[in-house]
Amino acid sequence: MISKRKKKQLAIKRVLGITLSLIILSGLCAFAANTKLSKVKIISSNNYEMTTVTTKTKVSEILEDNHIVVLPEEKVEPSLEDEIGENRTIKISNKSEEEKVVETAETTTNISEEEIKNAYATVTEKIEVVQEPIPFETITKDVSNSSTETTDRVLQEGKEGIKEVTYKVKYQNNAEIERTKISEVVVQEPVNKVIQVKSKTTNRSEVSRTETKTTENPASSSKSGLATKVEGKTPVVKTMNMSAYTASTCGKSAGSSGYGVTSSGSKASSWYTLAAGKSYPVGTIIYIPYFQNKPNGGWFVVQDRGGAITNNRIDVYMSTYNECINFGRRNLECYIYQ
Repeated sequence: MISKRKKKQLAIKRVLGITLSLIILSGLCAFAANTKLSKVKIISSNNYEMTTVTTKTKVSEILEDNHIVVLPEEKVEPSLEDEIGENRTIKISNKSEEEKVVETAETTTNISEEEIKNAYATVTEKIEVVQEPIPFETITKDVSNSSTETTDRVLQEGKEGIKEVTYKVKYQNNAEIERTKISEVVVQEPVNKVIQVKSKTTNRSEVSRTETKTTENPASSSKSGLATKVEGKTPVVKTMNMSAYTASTCGKSAGSSGYGVTSSGSKASSWYTLAAGKSYPVGTIIYIPYFQNKPNGGWFVVQDRGGAITNNRIDVYMSTYNECINFGRRNLECYIYQ
């Protein structure tokens, strides 16, 4: 016989069991209601389609469950942090070039968006033929032994020649970035200027009354390191026809072997390197007063040669192509130390 006390305990346990079962059942019903299974379509960048069944709603979690990795050059719609939309479709596609540029600009601190777009701009090439002058030389004809000629005079006026130079020019965003000489043809030879000179003789009394004029040596007052090497030497003063060049005008591209290297094997330096004719040995120091306010104080060293360089012409190595264009061609006084 079961005592009344035990019957009461069994009744209480039965009630507790039923109550617990009801709580668990209601919890399961609520969970099922809140975790609906849904079909999601995923379209990859190569147009492959797949359908998955998931309880997840966040795009990144759905892709992760299906072991799908989004590459840096791809984009996702909706975005990875968004909830899946009503159409239940996730589309992965390749970013456009413009989107890549804008994204790079947003993540770069020191480069502007416009600069990055310029880097992606198409480089075009053009062949340009231009006419350039060929400087004439001045020749002096001594007629001291002639009894009929008594004065100095110009026998023949000089005239510049003309040459046609063909360049391959690269443009980016309508701006010139590189110019390479391909060939040059002389169209008209220069005519040299000829001057007749009759030397004057002086007697000793005239010598005693004549003050001798000497050329001041710029090296004596310059603090340049090059000047100290020629201090005490007497320079030859000569007017030279001068133009400018830089690494990009020498027919080689940046990064290629020999880019920015002179014919003597040394590295070209702006406001230091000169290209001159063979009558000026490599290492010849030349002072050009016109450049006295530049970093070199006007002192240069012959380190390079050039196909168009003659003994009456010098090319100055400058930093940029624009500097060369702005300088153009000039006749400048030079102090040559040999």
